[in-house]
Amino acid sequence: MNESTVPAFRRIDQPIAERARDLLDRLTPDERVAMLHQAAPAIERLGVAPFHTGCEALHGAAWLGRATVFPQPVGLAATWDADLIERVGEVTAVEVRAKHAENPMVSLNVWAPVVNTLRHPAWGRNEEGYSEDPHLTAHFGTAYSRGLRGHHPRVWRTVPALKHFLGYNNETDRSVTDSNLSLRTLHEEELPAFRGAIEAQVAGGMMLAYNRVNGLPAHTQPELVAEARSWADGSIAVVSDAGAPTFLVTTQRAHADHVAATAALVRSGLDSFTDNDADSAPTIGYLDEALAAGLLTTDDIDRAVMHLLELRIRTGEFDGNGDPYRRIGSDAIDLPASRVLAREAVARSVVVLRNDSGVLPLAEPSSVAVVGPLADLVLTDWYAGTPPYSIGIGAALAERYPDVQVVTGADTITLRASSNGLAVVVAEDGGTVEASAPAEGGDSEGAAGEATRFDVTDWGDGILTLRSHASGRLLTGGAWPMRADAERVGGWVVQESFRRHVHDDGTWSLLHLGSGRWVRVMRDSGLLAAEAVTLEGAERFRIRAIRTGIDAVAEAAARADVVIVAVGNDPHLSGRETEDRPHLLLPDSAAKLWRAARDANPRSILAIVSSYPYVLGEGVADAETVVWSSHGGQELGHGIVDVLSGDREPVGRLAQSWPATQEQAGDLFDYDTLRQGATYRHQPEPPRFAFGHGCTYGSVVYESVTLEAEAHAAPATHRHAGFVPGAHDQTVRAVVRVRNVGDRDVEELVQLYVVPREALPIPTPRRLLVGYRRVRLAPGASRDVEVEFPVARLAVWDDAVRLPGAPDDWVHAGALRVQPGGYTLASGPNAWELPVATELLVATPASG
Repeated sequence: MNESTVPAFRRIDQPIAERARDLLDRLTPDERVAMLHQAAPAIERLGVAPFHTGCEALHGAAWLGRATVFPQPVGLAATWDADLIERVGEVTAVEVRAKHAENPMVSLNVWAPVVNTLRHPAWGRNEEGYSEDPHLTAHFGTAYSRGLRGHHPRVWRTVPALKHFLGYNNETDRSVTDSNLSLRTLHEEELPAFRGAIEAQVAGGMMLAYNRVNGLPAHTQPELVAEARSWADGSIAVVSDAGAPTFLVTTQRAHADHVAATAALVRSGLDSFTDNDADSAPTIGYLDEALAAGLLTTDDIDRAVMHLLELRIRTGEFDGNGDPYRRIGSDAIDLPASRVLAREAVARSVVVLRNDSGVLPLAEPSSVAVVGPLADLVLTDWYAGTPPYSIGIGAALAERYPDVQVVTGADTITLRASSNGLAVVVAEDGGTVEASAPAEGGDSEGAAGEATRFDVTDWGDGILTLRSHASGRLLTGGAWPMRADAERVGGWVVQESFRRHVHDDGTWSLLHLGSGRWVRVMRDSGLLAAEAVTLEGAERFRIRAIRTGIDAVAEAAARADVVIVAVGNDPHLSGRETEDRPHLLLPDSAAKLWRAARDANPRSILAIVSSYPYVLGEGVADAETVVWSSHGGQELGHGIVDVLSGDREPVGRLAQSWPATQEQAGDLFDYDTLRQGATYRHQPEPPRFAFGHGCTYGSVVYESVTLEAEAHAAPATHRHAGFVPGAHDQTVRAVVRVRNVGDRDVEELVQLYVVPREALPIPTPRRLLVGYRRVRLAPGASRDVEVEFPVARLAVWDDAVRLPGAPDDWVHAGALRVQPGGYTLASGPNAWELPVATELLVATPASG
């Protein structure tokens, strides 16, 4: 085939829009409609393969089997290292490409990153976001997207789709709740988080959110979608969240029928329907009916198809050997360099929250006790891949120190059924769980005893998991009859969690939380099943305590030189997609383990591994040494121990503050952070651990902050306050002098904030991050650190302004404006500790 006969859509020398138009023109009307479903069919006569939108890639390639698992995004953000986050995105994209080489139906349209701001720490999906600051969220989301996209001028390694547009920060009734956004909240705190990656041309798609925004479903707000598309230099493919098109009719009741809903979605800017899984027939039928009824035009269909075709062209799908990434194969999974990066990412994300006892960095202790449910357990979340290996804290400590003892803090018990007097026994493979042991001797020492024993872990609020000694695995109620063969807590509906009801006589009944059914013993067979509807039908188990976890923790702590108490959450329990957190407190069960260890040994470290911040309440508020990590993936243990040992300097800093009280976080369902005084931008009182906070092992002092020029002109009224210097002409250049007065090398995160100096007509945030820089300092060294930012970052939304030519809709009824006046520019190690400051004057603009 010579060049003249090659279809234009396969010609890599042609502009992307012309290639897409050529392919569109070759499609029949039916073929065009079929492309609007997530599962687009092959078009064999054109040599076009089937296509599927969506591949999960939040912090590594997910749902595709073995892949490198990096820290959760909330942990990646704690690195404050955009270069590292980009490199994580690059490995993720390479592994998605490798999976695509194995199975071409693995989509190169990745549904990541999540750039919803972490407005409230009770949000069940807190682990998926980066920061409570929208511009910092955009900064890190852009870095991750850049890694996913790659740097080839024509072909994208993968095409990121940002999630979830817009105003999405609660799981409770998420498809029906209404996120009420003032124009100020919309433009200052919501839109900026999405704009960065789209404007940088490293995101080629966007997923809409389940919730309503100001009364209307987020999926049918054409003004908002048009605003996002206006940022792009090229097209943006807009996809629905799973099941959302159906929700327009069923839960939101925004449309009377699916045909009207489907038409409204396309007219609002939706391009791809994620609905009914791989069954495209309902969506195609609704689209055909909408066309026949005149609710949609062929131009509406063509516009959506063009966006999807441009996305596919970006992946190199039609480029043949011109795709520079086509040679990536399955051998690109789990490369040695990826393992090194995974460990580095964990270590740089670890935040030393408090180090008042001086225990850290660890000297060379002769013995270490690591206790608690996360002492040697590596947990993954819903959007994680399958790690090729995992190193827990205990295992990593054992590599580093000669004497390490691991104690989970679980209670070891046996259960005996009251109905037949027999002990509950588990087969060695976990395949059967039955009340069948002899009434006497079944819980003795030896193999028979192991078969009857369970370790009970309390994850807080009475949520229990039971691990069999015989199988080494978790009791699960998802099978009928029950088994004890689950490797981990997991699944869309968790099957491994239980709640106990303690009767007056001390017996337990177990409620299986996944089904809402009580555990009973089946008559004659003795097999256990989670099927009793009422408590009256539940089995009553007599409990024998073999050993309490508190006693085991206290004994181990008393024998050790140093104790690490590893507590936190399981990402599938008490806060996850579909489930907001019930409260913000560190669970009582964790606090009790901490007190037992701390009372036995003052050289104790509280190590929290979690998807979100906690309020440290009674029993833990006075912990002298506190360290936090997100769930860090396969290298969790190595990364944490690298920091605890002092092999690596702690460089992690919080990108989300930890509240002092639950009330300080505000109302989960109120999106107006200004009115509530919520997030670091508006809080009137200091949190427990501030935005930007993290301790080093050294000592850095801030000596001064100076400005290249003290006065700047306000920019013209505009639509966007950018985070990246150079977005507008007027740039503030500050110099912060810092000195290392300690005896260790340190890496300091120098942060620059604007704080109000005087009352202005439109209230400004109480503090606003405008820039930061990392700097390494040797002992005794000082450094002048340059930080710059555009004056436009000081803008607030003014409802009264109307820009010429702005569309006549609610989204555009106003503009961002920098108010002339005096501001204070302050610098320090976190948002609440700003020891040096200077004055900044913003003059009235000449025009605008």
